[in-house]
Amino acid sequence: MLHTLIVGLGRSGQGLHAPSLAKARAAAPDLFAPGPILGYDPLHERADGIHVVDSPEEAARLYPPERTVVHLCTPPRLRVEMLGHLADLGYRRIIVEKPLALDLVELAGIARLRRSRGMDLNVATPWSASSLTRRLVAVRRSGVFGGLRAITVVQNKPRFTRSLESTSHPTAFDVEVPHALAAAVSLAGDADVVSADLSDMTVEGLRMPGLGGARVELAHRSGTLTRIESDLTCPTRERRIVLEFDTAVLTGHYPCSEADHTAQLSVTVAGREPARSVFPDDALTALLRSCYGRYSRPWGGGGDLPTQIEAVRLLAEAKRLCAPTTVEREVDSAVGA
Repeated sequence: MLHTLIVGLGRSGQGLHAPSLAKARAAAPDLFAPGPILGYDPLHERADGIHVVDSPEEAARLYPPERTVVHLCTPPRLRVEMLGHLADLGYRRIIVEKPLALDLVELAGIARLRRSRGMDLNVATPWSASSLTRRLVAVRRSGVFGGLRAITVVQNKPRFTRSLESTSHPTAFDVEVPHALAAAVSLAGDADVVSADLSDMTVEGLRMPGLGGARVELAHRSGTLTRIESDLTCPTRERRIVLEFDTAVLTGHYPCSEADHTAQLSVTVAGREPARSVFPDDALTALLRSCYGRYSRPWGGGGDLPTQIEAVRLLAEAKRLCAPTTVEREVDSAVGA
């Protein structure tokens, strides 16, 4: 059985990981040790359902690090330093909030820590554990509709308030796109960036460079082409993925928020009526159960870390192509994002 420590009690830590952990603990109590979830964030003294500690050292005194899973939900820029601190205290099992890193320099720092300290990392990109993604991967592997020609992902939502209040995500590439990149790599394999664009966000005359939207096009070595678009100024929410096979088109809709964990999938084949299915898809809860199950075994394997590393590489290349118009903002939060 494993204990839990959440580092960073902002939106992702307290708003996403904690509720999903509560559901995972209720569904699979044999994976979780008794006792409250611990949390650390110097900017948050209290959090519902979490025993907040004053330091990681206090957490290590309360629960043994070798039997504790850490959810690292800090802003990405702070992760390398915090990972080193956690490693010094004996923590090895770490679930890192997406994206794993913002650039290749940070990724290299994390890779060095992982190798030198024997850290077992997972990345919290829920689409990787999504029921919808699993169905799409199963169809692609079966070959029932021939080859996978193209993938299109649309990720739209209004994000004005959070962009104004938080600097944890420097560009629109860092918000929704990591989910799509990981899914595209899972479906079609490694890729190269063909083109990429960023747009600005403007609110009442205030312009925030690179935070309005992002677009990236990939050429996979398997021959598949992928186009990902994310508009963070859109008045409506949508998370849609379209897979174009030789003989069919599959259109999936991921849940848009924690308010409704339901996905939809339609299959269109020439000469037939479209088939539509609706099914539960609480992806983050499923991801956490999978991670804790893997961590409970003596050696649980490497998870999908290679996919996440490839996603960071593609993210970094897309940003590089947009560098002349990208202005990165400094992180001014100590931990909570």
